[in-house]
Amino acid sequence: MSPDAAADQRGAGPLAGIRILEVGTMLAGPYATMMLADLGAEVIKIEPLGGEISRQVSDTYFASLNRGKRSTRLDLTARDGREALGELVEGAHALLVNLKPSAIHRLGLTYASLREFNERIVCVAITGFGLTGGDDPAFDYVVQAATGVAAMTGDPDTPPTLPGYSSADNSTGLTAALGLLAQVISGRGGQIDVSLRDVMLSQLNYHASAYLDDGVEPVRRPRGAHSFYVPAQMFPTAEGHLALFITHDAFWKSFAGEAGIDGFWQMAERAANRDEVIAVVGEALAHDTAANWQTRLRKWGVPAAAVRSLPEALDATPEAVVDVGTRRAVGCPIRVDGYVPDYAPAPVLGEMNASAG
Repeated sequence: MSPDAAADQRGAGPLAGIRILEVGTMLAGPYATMMLADLGAEVIKIEPLGGEISRQVSDTYFASLNRGKRSTRLDLTARDGREALGELVEGAHALLVNLKPSAIHRLGLTYASLREFNERIVCVAITGFGLTGGDDPAFDYVVQAATGVAAMTGDPDTPPTLPGYSSADNSTGLTAALGLLAQVISGRGGQIDVSLRDVMLSQLNYHASAYLDDGVEPVRRPRGAHSFYVPAQMFPTAEGHLALFITHDAFWKSFAGEAGIDGFWQMAERAANRDEVIAVVGEALAHDTAANWQTRLRKWGVPAAAVRSLPEALDATPEAVVDVGTRRAVGCPIRVDGYVPDYAPAPVLGEMNASAG
């Protein structure tokens, strides 16, 4: 590319010129394509005649997952809807779907069905347990329960618990977007199969390997304590809670000096004397507030943070919040030099049908 051409592209998103079709519902699929739209891709959201189901949750919910897209209504069970889908596929780089496997096959939303329209189309299927894994319900919380995540979360003397947000759906959306881009870059069409179950098992990486290789089962520890690092968990303070994460001896030396603690200088020693270390650290932290400890430890580079509510976190990071039409939202977490996303509002249902008419 010539210098002049490069200059012309400086303000364009890295995915400018890429067209992606989405038959997505609720969170995982729409989140994946919204991230791609933020990076400059053209995303066409294919909705049933009554609209994607998350429009019924709330306007805010739908808007938070569908900014920057266009909407077309198609009845994919009807002949004219399937013909219209074929026409869209002809000019697209990828199609991302999250539906039950039986619906994906029945509606012809696979590479095997669509390659006749475009040999290079990339078809990404997000499902609960894989395209051949059946139609068992696979909502986020169900998958967290089924993959061991819930059993690992919470204090040992409390029931299994779930995080306060949809970690499986969000993680699967990002993984699907990565798979989609990898295949588009290859220049080959094909089928990509991403399941919530496989993504969550993959994210248990070192826990899974500890069991598979060493027979070590994960256990829940008080206040979310890490299985390897000590101290690395939540601590109560004189006011508020502090997340402390000491991963190596240099961090411990700095922390111990600030907290007035002597001993336990080696990682192995801290791990072997977990209860004693936690008691000593807890006693020291009880003499000051979480906010003050954060300030005191940050100057030494020690990983520590006072627990904030979501409103407090958003108020503290105004640079992360963007205007999307008349709404506000958290912007794209991927910052590209020379490019600022055009945060357009979520589409009106069937806006492309109206303009075509």
